[in-house]
Amino acid sequence: MMRAKSQTGGLSDRSFGVTLPNCYRVGYFSGGVSSAVAIKIVCDELNKIVYTHIDDQHPDTMRFIRDCETWFGKPVTIMQSPFKSVDNVCRFTSFIRSPAGAVCTRILKREVRKEFERNTAVLSVVWGLDCTETERADRIRTAMPNHSHRFPLIDERMTKADAHKALRASGIKRPAMYDLGYHNNNCIGCVKGGMGYWNKIRIDFPDVFASRSKLERDIGFSILSRSWLDELDPERGRHAGSVCEDCGIFCELIAL
Repeated sequence: MMRAKSQTGGLSDRSFGVTLPNCYRVGYFSGGVSSAVAIKIVCDELNKIVYTHIDDQHPDTMRFIRDCETWFGKPVTIMQSPFKSVDNVCRFTSFIRSPAGAVCTRILKREVRKEFERNTAVLSVVWGLDCTETERADRIRTAMPNHSHRFPLIDERMTKADAHKALRASGIKRPAMYDLGYHNNNCIGCVKGGMGYWNKIRIDFPDVFASRSKLERDIGFSILSRSWLDELDPERGRHAGSVCEDCGIFCELIAL
């Protein structure tokens, strides 16, 4: 990639559209398909690729991370909060979610990211938003004005479906949650899911459904706005379209 020296001595990075001194470029890998393809597009430009792990992820996620590590040709740094799981965080805070976001995302992802960034003077960040998510990209720029941001899928006008096609064409098996019929590789039992999502979890992961139901009752806080999980009508909701957004670092940015 061609770079020109700026008058301040930093690098003028046309790809990232900003001049920054000692620019440290990071790809935040969510563990999902769109994020993987976005990072692959610009991986030669990245100084570090970071994945923040939560114990509630499907076990196949780590297989996917390692496959992508080989595909990227670069190591993926794995970080994790000392709380490790959704249950631990919710029980510690006696809280699950609000319109502003989920406590698990804030503590298990956002705070881990912020700790990492405190040790890195300047960050230029790659995100896995696709070409239908330009408004979310604008919100990220507004929420993080001191960072440079790159959205490779938006730049390439790629949808989520295009990203899945690219991954398959590259010989990488996508995470198991997609093949089970979920639209994102979020934690099993994502607290941002709706009634249709939870009724699917009830069938596919009954132990997780039971665990989250007990969590609700133990701390007196329901995940759904209209029902406790253990009272949810098995016929309620629908599992069509994206029932909950990708749980990447950007989940909580609006609340910053």
